[in-house]
Amino acid sequence: MKSLEIVGFKRANLGKKEAKQLRLDSYVPCVMYGAGEQVHFSAPAILFRELLYTPEVHIVDLNVEGTVYRAIVQDAQFHPVNEMLLHVDFLQLQDGKEVKMDIPVKYIGTSPGVQQGGKLISKLRKVKVKALPENLPDYVEVNISELELGKSIKVSKVQPTNYTILTNPLAPIATVAIPRALKGAMAGGDK
Repeated sequence: MKSLEIVGFKRANLGKKEAKQLRLDSYVPCVMYGAGEQVHFSAPAILFRELLYTPEVHIVDLNVEGTVYRAIVQDAQFHPVNEMLLHVDFLQLQDGKEVKMDIPVKYIGTSPGVQQGGKLISKLRKVKVKALPENLPDYVEVNISELELGKSIKVSKVQPTNYTILTNPLAPIATVAIPRALKGAMAGGDK
């Protein structure tokens, strides 16, 4: 799994007024928890671009005034109107302790249903996974080489290695939809 460094500065004052001033100065208020102590800090908003605005997942090396912590993003809050990043929660990683994380889905293979004119519809873009930090995958591979027209592939079909999938096993990951034109041709061909 890729790692990314974020440099932060401890926050002396906690509260709405100070958080608002930080945001005006292009900083994002953050908190890191998980190993007993909570660390409140702020970091420049520009550093979050590669972390939050990509489909990839990263382990973050948080450098808070010289002390480095390994963590993952637990939650990010955005403004409902202007999409400005308001707050980020980090979970500190501990050796030997499993963490839960949303991992992106990657399709492998070619679907026969798509080759016949169907449309691949992604139902789940991410799957919740539980694993030790060193076993967290970059993505979850989903083989769609047997996906026919009108059929779905479910979470239960995914074979995890060194991690556990927590998403409902009956949830569909991808479906091959039959377009209207193809339905008409299939109905006309049946007569």
